[in-house]
Amino acid sequence: MKISTWNVNSLNVRIEHVCSWISDRQPDVLCLQETKTVDEKFPEDRFRELGYLSRYAGQKTYNGVAVVARSEILDPVTDFPAYQDPQRRLLAASIDNIRVVNVYIPNGKEVGSDKYQYKLEWLGHLLKFVKGEIQQHEHVILTGDYNIAPTDDDVYAPEEWEGKILCSEPERSMFRSLLDAGLYDSFRKFDQPEKSYSWWDYRQAAFRRDMGMRIDHILASSAMNDKCIACDIDKEPRTWERPSDHTPVTATYNI
Repeated sequence: MKISTWNVNSLNVRIEHVCSWISDRQPDVLCLQETKTVDEKFPEDRFRELGYLSRYAGQKTYNGVAVVARSEILDPVTDFPAYQDPQRRLLAASIDNIRVVNVYIPNGKEVGSDKYQYKLEWLGHLLKFVKGEIQQHEHVILTGDYNIAPTDDDVYAPEEWEGKILCSEPERSMFRSLLDAGLYDSFRKFDQPEKSYSWWDYRQAAFRRDMGMRIDHILASSAMNDKCIACDIDKEPRTWERPSDHTPVTATYNI
């Protein structure tokens, strides 16, 4: 079973990219972030033509998450139980007895800013939510755009980014808390090439110069981690015309 995640940075702009990639790579589940699409305009029919069902939680211009899958998408949740966030950043659902939690974690903008505090608060609610999901479900996947580079190995120039947004210790501490809750980094289960990144800024020719970060992650519960047989980053879509600044990450599970 292939589970993929991709921040598409506007589904309306990149629907052809997504459909082409799905047709070629054939994931069983694809979690999307930054769809920037209201629910009424979500291209559900396009995915149905490819053999996929859809669930989505969107808003105009910003944020938005969606899950497309070959199988039924059941019991969706789009809000934390004790935190009504107007920003659409969470979509959890059950697919083939796997609880898939798709997140678009806030960027935070700048360490110490109001948006940074919102990010840490949001992560706190996510941690509580995930602990509850792990208690209820044996097979759990937490995936999406985390906007966190967990270690210096996930950053092209760690000395330049030390203490800054995406790399600050409070953010990395929250990432470790998710691991401590019983999740495993599917990507790091395997030997990986150096400089394995999933995001490159549009500026400064960052992709061409490989100035990237690994901030898109697939974390798995113990039972899912045991079944993980591969995890990779597909850089090809970042080379396409008018690409997203992120590229897909896929984990394969022997289920």
